[in-house]
Amino acid sequence: MDNKLRIKLSIADRVYPLTIDPTQEEGLRKAAKKIEELVKQFEQNYAVRDKQDVLAMCALQFASQVEQKSIDKERSGEEVKERLEALNDLLQAKLSS
Repeated sequence: MDNKLRIKLSIADRVYPLTIDPTQEEGLRKAAKKIEELVKQFEQNYAVRDKQDVLAMCALQFASQVEQKSIDKERSGEEVKERLEALNDLLQAKLSS
């Protein structure tokens, strides 16, 4: 049995019908809501002529957040690795003495 759910999401004054797994519904609805909020924010704060421009700005905003999180995670992982190597060096020095 196919457990698909049919929903409609409204983004930038357009309705998008989707067929999804029920587990995706909450995430998709939250994402659509964030996009709508960001669209309104851009329209209020900038002289935007076209919805496509606003949506492009939204896409850039979300993509840059994802990329920045990836960069931050990579840096954090490198810092942890450096600290673990330093700790290992200290332990090796204590064990050899």
